[in-house]
Amino acid sequence: MSIGPSSPNVALVAKLVAKPDQADEVSTFLADAVRLANQEDGTIAWFALRTDASTFWIVDVFASERDRGRHLDGATFSAVLDRRERLLDEPPEILRAELLAAKLPKSSIGDDWAVHGF
Repeated sequence: MSIGPSSPNVALVAKLVAKPDQADEVSTFLADAVRLANQEDGTIAWFALRTDASTFWIVDVFASERDRGRHLDGATFSAVLDRRERLLDEPPEILRAELLAAKLPKSSIGDDWAVHGF
């Protein structure tokens, strides 16, 4: 299967554990942060997830290591780091990941892929 230059191949997975009294604020912040992610050309997909009352995850997908690096230097990542001491119970756990497979709507990333096993 051919992978085009704009196809995703790298990601970040970040675990955020909110202070018990700050979980609602973290939820609101992440819901609003999608606007920042939408302004990043190199961010192909961005997800904010909640798995329990105080545990949140951010998953970012990029076409290249360069795009991932720009994200780490950008506004979305900085916004998370700027709020960490006030909102989070522990430092965020940020993992670099290789994207193995994905299914996203064609319109979100172009017609060259919708379901891919890399």
